[in-house]
Amino acid sequence: MDIYRQSTKDTGLSQAEIKEALLASLEGRDLKKVLIVPPDFTRYHSGAGYITNVYYHTLCDRGCHVDIMPALGTHVMITEDQATKMFGDIPYEKFIRHNWRTDVVKLGEIPGSYVSSITEGLWHEPVSVEVNRRIMNPDYDLIISPGQVVPHEVIGMSNHAKNIFVGVGGSEMINKSHMIGAVYGMERMMGRDYTPVRQLFDYGMKHFLAQRPILFVLTVTTVSQNEILTHGLFIGEGRQCLTEAVKLAQKKNIDFVEHGLKKCVVYLNPAEFKSTWLGNKAIYRTRMALDDGGELIILAPGIERFGEDDAVDALIRKYGYRGRLTTLQTFRDPKNTDLRENMGAAAHLIHGSSDGRFTITYAVRDIPAAEVERVGFQAASYDKVVRIYDPHKLHYGFNMVKGEEIYYIPNPALGLWIDRTRF
Repeated sequence: MDIYRQSTKDTGLSQAEIKEALLASLEGRDLKKVLIVPPDFTRYHSGAGYITNVYYHTLCDRGCHVDIMPALGTHVMITEDQATKMFGDIPYEKFIRHNWRTDVVKLGEIPGSYVSSITEGLWHEPVSVEVNRRIMNPDYDLIISPGQVVPHEVIGMSNHAKNIFVGVGGSEMINKSHMIGAVYGMERMMGRDYTPVRQLFDYGMKHFLAQRPILFVLTVTTVSQNEILTHGLFIGEGRQCLTEAVKLAQKKNIDFVEHGLKKCVVYLNPAEFKSTWLGNKAIYRTRMALDDGGELIILAPGIERFGEDDAVDALIRKYGYRGRLTTLQTFRDPKNTDLRENMGAAAHLIHGSSDGRFTITYAVRDIPAAEVERVGFQAASYDKVVRIYDPHKLHYGFNMVKGEEIYYIPNPALGLWIDRTRF
């Protein structure tokens, strides 16, 4: 039975209300071994840290063996300090690293004919379905998958099966799903359910994981004064919990601005954003709000590299953020085998460009300006830019700075911004 909780208060659900629902989800289950697959630190504001902590201690107190495998996707492993901040007092040795290149097993294949039908003929190749081998381990009586439903550039609305097929998935599913989303067009998908990429994951769940005991625990959250507000909690083993969570997330996490933005300033918390691979959420989530000829300034004091790993970092440095058509042409060139073998990186390069429609300036501290400019962005000194656009003095939304209207966003990962007049 699905369990849904929605708050009628602006302050969201209390921890007691959340815990009551989590305990209810375990009623009637005789569990000996459980795997929890929470998001990593890049989803700190999902509220999944508290949820994981409650499940961990409750199950351990009942004599159950509990393993925790963060849904890293292609991200770096969560550090001990990050684990403590997000998940509390769970011992760090309980966290298992997922390796998307080596730790997976192939379950089957999504036919090219189906992929073509959902992408309007834009992609014809089949897609292999791979997951971490622990997902298929019959010793686990239950697999708990907590995470946040929020607008997402690759799939439309994040989480649910994405947490499995990408978070603890293999290279082909990660790469091809990202590339399919890029070719189809992120602005056709962001903020929507039942996109082509979502349909890929729905197909995978129905045909390959229907017999696995996966319990999805989905949140809809916002942040106020650095406090996570959980507006909804949707627990279930089927698809319906996602459908209901999406409805609430579309209300809570999509902000319609009344006119196109001439200048938008986005702050990236250095504790969360170390690479443009993650930091480009500032681009993805604002591009539907920015005017043609507009300016996006990304305050990025923690950015120190481009890719999350060395291989992807090298690809970004080599090919840069050059626009959709240029990147597709480069990708299709047979001699560029390194890019063709990493579709996820190619998709990322497409996502991270404005296609010349607006300018993108990264204000950084720990990466040379020349390197930022070589990959296709404008560069500026963070310490100089914050003298004008100080995050401590700006408030979310429209501000007047030296007689100029700017729109300020303190965390791009928590929403999607759209120009109402163009949507």
